[in-house]
Amino acid sequence: MKISYNWLKQFIKLDWEAEKTGELLTDLGLEVEGIDTFESVKGGLKGVVVGHVLSCEKHPNADKLKVTNVDLGDGEPVQIVCGAPNVAAGQKVPVATIGTELYDEDGNPWKIKKGKIRGEASHGMICAEDELGLGKSHDGIMILDDSLKPGTSCADIFDIEIDQVFEIGLTPNRADAMSHFGVARDLKAGLLQKEVSLELITPSTSNFHVENRTLRVDVEVLNKDLAPRYCGVTLSGIKVEDSPAWLQNRLRSIGLTPINNVVDVTNYVLHELGQPLHAFDANKINGNKIIVKTLEAGTKFTTLDDVERTLHEDDLMICDTKSPLCIAGVFGGIHSGVTENTTSIFLESAYFNPVSIRKTAKRHGLNTDASFRFERGININNCEYALMRAALLIQEVAGGEITCDVEDVYPVKSEDFQVFLSFEKVNSLIGQEIPRETIKSILSSLDIKVNNITESGLGLTIPSYRVDVQREADVIEEILRVYGYNNIETTTKLNASIASVSRFDDHRIQNIIGDQLVAQGFYEMLANSLTSPDYIKLSEQLKEDHNIEMLNPLSNDLSVMRQSLLFSGLEALSYNLNRKRSDLKLFEFGKTYHNFESGREEHKHLTLLVTGNRDEESWTSKQKMSDFFYLKGIITSILARLGIDTIKTSPAKSDIFSEGLSLSFGKMKLVEFGILKKKLTKAFDIKQQVLFADFNWDNLLEVVTYNTSKFRPIPKFPEVRRDFALLLDDKVSFSEIFTLAKQTEKQLLKEVNLFDVYAGKNLPKGKKSYAVSFTLQDENKTLTDKQIDKIMKKLQSNFENKLGAELR
Repeated sequence: MKISYNWLKQFIKLDWEAEKTGELLTDLGLEVEGIDTFESVKGGLKGVVVGHVLSCEKHPNADKLKVTNVDLGDGEPVQIVCGAPNVAAGQKVPVATIGTELYDEDGNPWKIKKGKIRGEASHGMICAEDELGLGKSHDGIMILDDSLKPGTSCADIFDIEIDQVFEIGLTPNRADAMSHFGVARDLKAGLLQKEVSLELITPSTSNFHVENRTLRVDVEVLNKDLAPRYCGVTLSGIKVEDSPAWLQNRLRSIGLTPINNVVDVTNYVLHELGQPLHAFDANKINGNKIIVKTLEAGTKFTTLDDVERTLHEDDLMICDTKSPLCIAGVFGGIHSGVTENTTSIFLESAYFNPVSIRKTAKRHGLNTDASFRFERGININNCEYALMRAALLIQEVAGGEITCDVEDVYPVKSEDFQVFLSFEKVNSLIGQEIPRETIKSILSSLDIKVNNITESGLGLTIPSYRVDVQREADVIEEILRVYGYNNIETTTKLNASIASVSRFDDHRIQNIIGDQLVAQGFYEMLANSLTSPDYIKLSEQLKEDHNIEMLNPLSNDLSVMRQSLLFSGLEALSYNLNRKRSDLKLFEFGKTYHNFESGREEHKHLTLLVTGNRDEESWTSKQKMSDFFYLKGIITSILARLGIDTIKTSPAKSDIFSEGLSLSFGKMKLVEFGILKKKLTKAFDIKQQVLFADFNWDNLLEVVTYNTSKFRPIPKFPEVRRDFALLLDDKVSFSEIFTLAKQTEKQLLKEVNLFDVYAGKNLPKGKKSYAVSFTLQDENKTLTDKQIDKIMKKLQSNFENKLGAELR
C-alpha cells in the first residue's frame, strides 16, 4: 500500500523528515518497506532553464528546420537547431541544456547531448510542453512570459510537487489503516507517546446540502445479509473532464492513473478515507431505481474491461429494473460507467459482506482496490460521511448540483464491541507493568472508549471500524504496539518447558538427517508445492488423472500440486547453474500430492540432487566429479545413521534414470537413486550430469520405529587382515564374493572389501582381477596363524569351487 506524505500531512501537520516518520510507522506495526520520491514532473525540470531567442534563421540544409542563437543567461549564447514552426526571435522559451535528462511517454530517460543536425551544431533543445511533461501539446515550443530572465530555472517557474511516498506492507488484519486518514489516526496515537500532541484534521462535510430535488433514484436491497448498508445520492449538471493538477498529482503519487474528474474523486476518497465508491451514469439507470440482489447462475455480464463473465448464484449485483449494472464491491459494468458525455450521476457508498466479496473476487479472478478493502472489512459507519465528502469534491472539480436526499438503507445498526480489560492480564502478556494512566491514554488515542474503571480492569467500547479488535488479547496488542515494543525491557531470565518427544518423532529424525547432510556439504532447499502441469509429460509414471488442480491458479506454471519433488529441484539446479554455480549438492524435505480413485493422498519425501565436483576447488587436492558411487555412499550413510542395515538391492524401475538402483526393507521401498536421463536435464537446459535420490520418508519412518540400535563393546583383541587377488569371469560381481565369504565364516569374518579391479592386458579374454581384503577378529582372544590359515583356505576353496576363481 502506498501512502503519500504530502497527503498524510493534510490530516496531521507534521514537519518530521520522511525517514523519521517511517520509523515510527514501522514501530506502530505499519511496516514501511521503502520510501520513494514522487515528482509531478519527472526529473523535476533539472537542467531546464529560460532561454531568450536572440536570432532565428532558416537552416541552410533543411526546409523545416531553423538555426537559433539563444541567451541562457551566462553571457555566452548557444546555437540550437529547432524544428518547431512557432519559434521566433525575441521569444522566452524553455531550453534543456547539455546533460539534461528528459523522459519519453513510457518514463524512459534520454539525455541531451551536443550534436549536429544536418551539418549545423546544436547545443541543447528548445522544448514543447509534452517533452517536459507539463502537458500533452506538441504543436510547437512553449512560449514563456516575456518578463522572465534568461537562465532562470524552470523548476522555479512551474508548480512542481515533490513528495515522499511510503510503501507500507499492510497486514490483513489492519483494515482500519487502508487509507491516508487511517494511517494518520495511528500516527497521531504514536506521536502522543512521544509527547508530541497534534490535532487530527477531519475533512468537513458541513457544506453538504441538497440544491434541488429534481433527480431521485430509489434504492431497494433484497439481500440485506450481503449488503447491510447501502447509501446513494445524485448529482446533476456536472461536466466530465480532466481533473485539476492537485487531484491528478495525489493519485499519481500513489501509482494511480487519472481518468476523469468524477472517477478520480471516487478513487481519491477511497484512498483518503478507505471507503470504496462507485459512480453510475444516472441516465443509464432504467426505472430510476437501484436494486441490490443476486441473479440466476449462468447470467452473462460484461465488465469495464470488456470481458463477458458468467455470474454465480451467490454473486451480489447492483441492478436497475432491467439489467445488472455492476458486480457489487468488485467491478463496474461496461454500460453504466461515467463517460465524457455524462451530465448526471448516481454515487454509491455501501458496506458489503466481506466473505461474499472475497468469494466473488476470487471466483472471477478480479482484484481491485475496492474488493481489497471490502474483503477485509471497512467501517460500516463511514458510508454516509464518505458519500457526502465525495459529493462535495465532485461539485468542486466538476460543478453541478446535489439533486436528491441521501438514500440510506441501513436496517440493522452495527453495534460497537464491548471488551473487559484486566490489568493483570496486560502485565502478564506484555511481561512488564505499564502504568495505568499510560494504558488509558493509549486507549483514548485509539478511539477506544473507557466506560468504567475498577481496581482489576477497564470496561471498554471498541469502535466499529476496528474489526480486528474483539478480544482482550487484541486490546493488549494495541496497547503494546503503541507503547512500543522497543520500550519493553529484555529479561535476563529464560523460562523454558521441557517437552517429552519420542526419539522416533518425525521432526527429530528430519533434523538429524538434515544436520548430517549439511555436514556432508549439502544445502537445504524449499520449493513451492505448486508446479506446472506440463512436467508430467517428462515421466510415464506420472499421470494427468492424478493431478490435484488449483481452482484459482496464480498462473499456468503454478496450477497443480506436484506429484514429484524432482522438477522443482531441477528448476533450482538450472537457476544456480545459470549463475555460474556449477558444483551443487541440494536436499529437500517435502510432500507429493496425488488424486487417486480412492481419494487424495499426500506423501512425504526426502530428495537429493548432486551435480558437478564433490568439493570446492583447492590447491591441496585434485577436483573429483560427483558420481553414482558417491551418491550411493551418501545414501548408505543416511540409512546407517538410522540404524537400517538389512537392505535389498534391485535395479530402479523408474523411467527417469539412465542407471539406477532401488533399496528396500522387506516389501517397503526406501529409496530410488541414480543418474538422470539426458532428456530430463535437457528440458531444464542443464548440460552436465545430474544425480538424483528420492527417499520415501513415510516408509523410512516406519522402518525406523521398529529397527533398534545395537551396541557392543570395543574389542580388546587385535584384528587381522588378509588379501586375495582373484581371477574371475567378467560376469561375477563383488556382491557374490561378499555373500559367499560371509556364508563361509560367519563369526570371525568382520569385513570384506574390494580395493582394486583390473581388466585388460596380460589377462585372459573374459576375465578380470579383483583384489579383496578380509578382516578377521575374535572378540575373546588373539587369533593364531593356524586359525587364520584355516579360514583363508576355506574361503579360497569356496571361491574356486563356486565362483570359478583362481588365485593370482
